Amino acid sequence: MNQYFSDALKKLRTEKGLSQQALADKVYVTRSTVVRWESGSRLPDASMISRLSEVLDTDVNLLLSAAAQSDTKPNVILVDDRKLILAGALPVLEEVMPHATVTGFTDASEAIKFAKANRVALAFLDIELRNTSGLELCRELLKINLRTNVVYLTAYSEYAFDAWGTGASGFLLKPLTPHSVREQLKNLRHPFQTGGESA
Repeated sequence: MNQYFSDALKKLRTEKGLSQQALADKVYVTRSTVVRWESGSRLPDASMISRLSEVLDTDVNLLLSAAAQSDTKPNVILVDDRKLILAGALPVLEEVMPHATVTGFTDASEAIKFAKANRVALAFLDIELRNTSGLELCRELLKINLRTNVVYLTAYSEYAFDAWGTGASGFLLKPLTPHSVREQLKNLRHPFQTGGESA
């Protein structure tokens, strides 16, 4: 439990007049993640603390001093430049992998920055991204950490052939469902514990 951080976060959020859902939407996580932060049962990592400090307009050092970075939970990222897709998919990933820290990104460069600062166990990447492609982002993530599992997401099945040449673990069609994610987790190149079914 980290009551000091949870109390600080709750105070800053309420001072800004933000609901837990509103804060979750601004930092691209689910409301349940914010609930866990405010209950003290989970701590955000340093990258997310930086994001929170911007949204809450507070000194990042205030939040960093209230929390220590934790490596006990695997990091899972979802990169899609459409916020609506993130909003729909993040709860699915959290349901299937309750022991993981799931973070969404709309910008590939932010995802790369996060991966350089945090060990990413699994990345779900939209194939068509603004200014780049999920295929190129996969290559960048594997340069940072060869053991990152990558699963491509798309609405178009014809991309599947292009995806296999990049070192990815698999390919899923949108929209994500708990069943499709669980099935994909069975085929990861580098399995890890997710808290749901073993990945």
